[in-house]
Amino acid sequence: MPQFSPERIRKMVSSMRVAVRQLSDLSGLKENTFLNDSHKIASAKYNFIIAIEAAIDMSNHIISQNGFRAPEDYADTFTVLGEYGVVSEEFAKELRKMARFRNRLVHIYWEVDDKQVYKIMQSNLGDFKTLLNSIASFLSLDNMGFSGMDEL
Repeated sequence: MPQFSPERIRKMVSSMRVAVRQLSDLSGLKENTFLNDSHKIASAKYNFIIAIEAAIDMSNHIISQNGFRAPEDYADTFTVLGEYGVVSEEFAKELRKMARFRNRLVHIYWEVDDKQVYKIMQSNLGDFKTLLNSIASFLSLDNMGFSGMDEL
C-alpha cells in the first residue's frame, strides 16, 4: 500500500480545488474581456501558480513517502510519477509542460503571453482533475474516506 499523509494530501487537494474553481470562473469570460482586465489576468496567473504548486507538492510528497527516485527539477517530478505508474507516461509529458508554465509564470512572468494564459485556461484545466483522479487511484483513496476527488 502506498505511503502518504492523508492530512497533507487533503490540504493540497483543497488548495488546488480553490485555485481551479477561480480559473474555471475566469475561463468563462470572453477572450477580449479577459485580456483587457489586468486584474483578471493577474488572478489567473496567481491561481495557475497555486494549482500547479499544489500538484507539484502533492507529487513530491508521494515520491518521498514511497522511496521513488528524487526528481531533478519540477518538471521531472511528473516524469517520476510516470515511471512509477502514478500517471501514464503520456500524461506525464503534459504535466511537465504544466511545470514549465509555472516556472515561466514565477521566473520570467514579463514574457508570459496573456493570450496563452487564456488559451491554457480554455483547454487544460481538466488536467488537474485527471491528475487528482490518477493520484486517488494510486493511493486507493476511495477506500480511505476521501470524498470528492472528482469535484474539480
